Amino acid sequence: MRYLLLLAALCVFCRWALGKWPWEYLRPASTRSQALFRARKLLGVEAGAGRDEIIAAHRRLTALVHPDIGGTNAAMQEANAARDLLLAELPGLRGSDQS
Repeated sequence: MRYLLLLAALCVFCRWALGKWPWEYLRPASTRSQALFRARKLLGVEAGAGRDEIIAAHRRLTALVHPDIGGTNAAMQEANAARDLLLAELPGLRGSDQS
C-alpha cells in the first residue's frame, strides 16, 4: 500500500513539475511532429526558424542534391517537401503562396 501511495505521489509530482503524466512519455510522437523533425534535420534548421532561414537552408541543400549536378530526383523532391512542410507550419502563411 505504501508503494502505491509513493507511486501516486510521484505521478502527481511529475505532472506538476514537467506538465505531463508519466505515461504520456511512453506514447510515440505524432506522425506530423516526426515529419517536422525530419524536415528540420534535413534542412539543418532549428524549430524556431523563420521563412528566410528555411529558404536559405533549402537553397544550400539543393545546391548539393540537384539532379543537374549529380544528385537524384528523389533527393530533390525530399528537399522540396521538407521546405514546403516547414513553410506551411509558419504562422500567418497558411494558404498563401510560399514559393
